Amino acid sequence: MASSDIPKTMSGVIINKNGGTEVLEYKTDLPVPQPQEGEVLVKNDYIGINYIDTYFRTGLYSAPSFPYILGREAEGTLIAAGPNTPGAPSTGSRVVYMGTSAYAQYTVTPAEKTIAVPAQIPESHGAAGILQGLTAWTLIREAHHVNKGDWVLVHAAAGGTGLWLCQLLRMVGARTIGTASTEEKRELARKNGAEVVVDYHNEDLKAKVMELTGGLGVVAAFDGVGKATFDLSMECLARKGSMISFGNASGAVPPFTIARLSAKNVRLMRPTLFNFVATREEFEHYSNELFDMMIKGHIDVRIHETYPLKDVARAHQDLEGRKTTGKLLLKP
Repeated sequence: MASSDIPKTMSGVIINKNGGTEVLEYKTDLPVPQPQEGEVLVKNDYIGINYIDTYFRTGLYSAPSFPYILGREAEGTLIAAGPNTPGAPSTGSRVVYMGTSAYAQYTVTPAEKTIAVPAQIPESHGAAGILQGLTAWTLIREAHHVNKGDWVLVHAAAGGTGLWLCQLLRMVGARTIGTASTEEKRELARKNGAEVVVDYHNEDLKAKVMELTGGLGVVAAFDGVGKATFDLSMECLARKGSMISFGNASGAVPPFTIARLSAKNVRLMRPTLFNFVATREEFEHYSNELFDMMIKGHIDVRIHETYPLKDVARAHQDLEGRKTTGKLLLKP
């Protein structure tokens, strides 16, 4: 697309304040951004929805300023590159990126977090996989390196990141205990690699964990739920286990007394993906590993629904209402 063909305005979703889904405003007259040094302009075809988007919407995480465009990932066509942007994919390439302001037809994003999608990967699977897939892969490679035969705990095992964790843990030979709220979700988690799936609202999760692990506990708990499950996850850990708290779906974990870790010499980590892939080399390394696993069929990319961009409020309501399994996408 020649620069003269790039429109001046676009559709997108902004928030002007924090709150519920009512603060999501669909606009059709937003200015198309211009890439600066080190940036590229992408025409978005599929936009990923992540729980972090709800954190910025509600104010759990602070937006840098208002109006603010939500969204941290998308797949589309690279339209233009700013000056002095070596190493960027070529214009016209199908790319996927991690950045900000993705809930729009066009997004300017750092070139160093933009990568070409291999042709063997189906359309939309880049947007469905890059952020949650990299999150899951770096969690079990860097937050706690999981080995074959390890017993681990995964909360929300049928959710977006949970399904990735189950599949990747199966691939490395781990033994996964998952949690999920409905029988449909529990069956989905089992199909995707969880050996045992528990409804912790109605079953004694700690007792089940201890039964399965011979009283030892799990070597790692991957907890994206937060407040509602943190203490239970801690109780399920083995001596020298790792508590990996990576999300706040039920609310932020309250202030924590560090001396609690000494009872079993537990490690506690609150990682973010962006600190695992801070450099271009790290981003390329893990992205290429992820693409390779997708191409070889080790991962089944599950998309719950692709919503029109104007229906973003419904998408957020479905996500927060725990009505979804797998990835939610937006279509501009």
